[in-house]
Amino acid sequence: MKLGSKIKRLRLAKGYTQEELADRCDLSRSFISQLESDKVSPSVETLERILRVLGTDLKHFFSEEQKKIIFKKNERVPVYELPKGVKMEILMDAVEDKEFDAKIVELEPGAQTEPEEYHDGDEFGYVIEGSVELYIDGKKYKANEGDCFYYSGDCVHYLRNPGKEKAVILWIQTLS
Repeated sequence: MKLGSKIKRLRLAKGYTQEELADRCDLSRSFISQLESDKVSPSVETLERILRVLGTDLKHFFSEEQKKIIFKKNERVPVYELPKGVKMEILMDAVEDKEFDAKIVELEPGAQTEPEEYHDGDEFGYVIEGSVELYIDGKKYKANEGDCFYYSGDCVHYLRNPGKEKAVILWIQTLS
């Protein structure tokens, strides 16, 4: 396995220049350059330091396991203990280190989600079908089929279906 090309790929994914990575790891830019072209080999301690800055660790770096790309409809995980008329499914289960949670939410006419208290991260929703009312700190917003919404999780918020037909929403929450 070529360490250098894998480190370079991780560095570029983070948007770091060789100089920035070197500064964050307390190494020289020339060392990073030589490492990426497989001209030098780092000590385990140096490699761990570089990987920590790049957001990974030795176990994941050397893992040959293919990350899951496709998540089938029949693999969705239902969320239980929801209010009457609310159905929610987690779209991607058993994904390590994910930075967001994606769900499909179905609201029967008149149904609403439980009010969610303050939390870190942001939320995004896309109305696939029907229409919803989004309540943020008591203020009502209306979103129709094809509309989307985005807000910070530092507020009390919930969704309600005011219509006579089922509403379906793709709901994404960042996990920061």
